[in-house]
Amino acid sequence: MLKSWFTRPLWQRVAVGFALGILAGVLAGEQAAVWFKPLGDLYLNLVRMIVIPLVFFTITSSVAKLAEAGNVARLGLRTLFWFVATSTIAVLVGIAFGHLIDPGLGLSNLPLGEVKPRTIPTPLEVLIGIVPTNPIKAMADTNVLQVLFFAGMVGAALVSLGEKTAGIRALVDQGATLVFRITRWVLQLTPIGTFGLIAWVVGRYGLASLLPLGKFIAAMYLACLFHIVVVYGGLLKLHGLKVGRFFRGAAPAMQMAFATSSSLATLPMSLRVAVEKLGVPQSYASFAVPLGANVKMDGCGAIYPAIASIFIAQYFGLDLSLTQYVLIGLTAVLGSLGTAGVPGTSIVMLTLTLSTAGLPLEGIGYIIAIDRVVDMMRTMTNVTGQILVPVIVAKEERVLDQAVYDGAVETPVPAREAVLVAAE
Repeated sequence: MLKSWFTRPLWQRVAVGFALGILAGVLAGEQAAVWFKPLGDLYLNLVRMIVIPLVFFTITSSVAKLAEAGNVARLGLRTLFWFVATSTIAVLVGIAFGHLIDPGLGLSNLPLGEVKPRTIPTPLEVLIGIVPTNPIKAMADTNVLQVLFFAGMVGAALVSLGEKTAGIRALVDQGATLVFRITRWVLQLTPIGTFGLIAWVVGRYGLASLLPLGKFIAAMYLACLFHIVVVYGGLLKLHGLKVGRFFRGAAPAMQMAFATSSSLATLPMSLRVAVEKLGVPQSYASFAVPLGANVKMDGCGAIYPAIASIFIAQYFGLDLSLTQYVLIGLTAVLGSLGTAGVPGTSIVMLTLTLSTAGLPLEGIGYIIAIDRVVDMMRTMTNVTGQILVPVIVAKEERVLDQAVYDGAVETPVPAREAVLVAAE
């Protein structure tokens, strides 16, 4: 029976854990936090344990390989272009669904939750903060952007030194292989972690606490689903890729993102499915997916600020001008890049958006109570985009392993993994 369980696709096992978690949460109620949340916390600790080693070894190895191929700059620029393009569409989707559902109309006397003040760094401070003064401390603090920068420098230096550091390069590649093996072991526990986290969320909130803000939750979920299915699906179609195959491949990461509400906690799974299920070369995926986990936030940084701004304006009886809509859009698109690596991205982004558009910041307190429930869908949208962009860029650059993407083979051919070949 145990063997039969592990032979099933991971997304099916996660789905079973998800369904059982909902049932357990309904039955246990408030006790779910005592009985089941420790399972989720233990799983998250295991995932966080491998994030920094995974980023360091894979980024160092991938930068060296990409630099050898001579296309690292082009891949980087194309990746950033699609990050910005899809975020721009996400803002428009958020505004459209905000007005379609009108989540703030007809509401009054909502309980005001406590909102902790957030310090929003300036773009210059963010830029300076990417460079670590102590790489070891950056790893200890799980500052992924700083680790990513340091790993990139190490990878570039290994290329510059050539054969002098052949032994270190081999060691880095072996380290990446080692971390991937540990990652595979940890990810096998995803169904158990999902069960514990979902049981806790369902038991903690229940249906009654969600009803007053039901329209806001519905607007967020419908907008995110539209963005995932229609926008992402449309981009896949335009690139000649099978839509159903993408979502089947990305399903484990999407499920994990929904359960954990953390792009960084989902990073190992996102990287695994991008390479093993969707055919993105590991040397490119190891660069693009961690970068996306920090700066690609269609849910938290684009759709959420747009809908929340409309909700707050409607709740306070304010009419948004065209200028305010433009400011909301610009802030949402560029803000996620400017707040990369800042904890609590969604609240930081909303604070930044409301401040720029001249809307009352105290409005955040009215929706903070259901933030965890909304965050599940926001994060799933983020992670789906973080996987989608490397797939379409790899397709454009003609380095996508189509056989892996189509499901003809399980993993990329090792010989194709060594160096990305520049597109002709």
